[in-house]
Amino acid sequence: MKSDLQWMQAQVVALRDVTPTVREFELQPESGFAASYEPGAHLQVQVMTAQGRLQTRSYSLVGEGDGQCWRIAVKRLDDGRGGSLAMWQLAPGDRLQVSAPQNHFALDLSAPGYLLVAGGIGITPLVLMAQRLGAHAKRSGVPVKMLYGARHAGEFGYLPHLQEALGENVAAHEGSAPIDFQAAIAELPPGGQLYTCGPVPMLEAVKRAWEAAGRAPADLRFETFGSSGRLATQAFTVRIPRHDLSITVPADCTLLDALDAAGVQTLSDCKRGECGLCAMDVLAVEGEVDHRDVFLSAHEKAVTTRICACVSRAVGTLTLDSAYRADS
Repeated sequence: MKSDLQWMQAQVVALRDVTPTVREFELQPESGFAASYEPGAHLQVQVMTAQGRLQTRSYSLVGEGDGQCWRIAVKRLDDGRGGSLAMWQLAPGDRLQVSAPQNHFALDLSAPGYLLVAGGIGITPLVLMAQRLGAHAKRSGVPVKMLYGARHAGEFGYLPHLQEALGENVAAHEGSAPIDFQAAIAELPPGGQLYTCGPVPMLEAVKRAWEAAGRAPADLRFETFGSSGRLATQAFTVRIPRHDLSITVPADCTLLDALDAAGVQTLSDCKRGECGLCAMDVLAVEGEVDHRDVFLSAHEKAVTTRICACVSRAVGTLTLDSAYRADS
């Protein structure tokens, strides 16, 4: 079972390389569809990989729109599952299927202060948040700060936009040295909110700092793109005793999609490892699980009793339970 999506055709009208590894796409939806959206929104995009596999990917909408087109940015991943490479093959004039904008990462403008934290390509949903919050801060005086991390200076693709919106309240952190999240959180007024997007290790570090500060869990808002960077992506085997099935999950396919193709009905929604709707019970592990979600707790990940099928993977063999129950 999946959420209903409104699909339509969109045309690629312009391309721009934001960094050597990040390309921005300007998409014009079919005639008659309103192109407006709010901070935190994303599109689902269908792409055909070089292997002939149709994949659906989620891409955040970047920056203020013009009411005519949508902008998304895609990081090229040569060792990924093929979606980014397929996107990078597109040229102006090409068409593709996209969803109407969805938003599971909405911005709340009622907080007494804000901290934005982005890592790498995780900056994309936070660009518009920074722009809206910068204007909000000028009107209300509410403090807004941002931490933006990247491996090297050439990857700060949207830094000029952020500095224009927030001025000196943007701190860029280059390299792999840990960022002092605790100090930044300590500067937030009580009830302040933190919005963050980036790789899972960074999100986990932010969550630990937030919990250590005794902040309310509801005031931490996050989005992830489902990559832990801990284990290399490779094929693995899944057994589902209730269906008497043993399937191989290819390196370029998610566990969720492989189960779907095998006829194993699963629940799903966000497909980014956030909502937990696709979490399945793990009966046995022969190898190692690579948890790439931010829904399960650290304890649940350590004992590996559940796995989020939309983003998490394994090395070796997993035995899973399913929701299937034979009719009595």
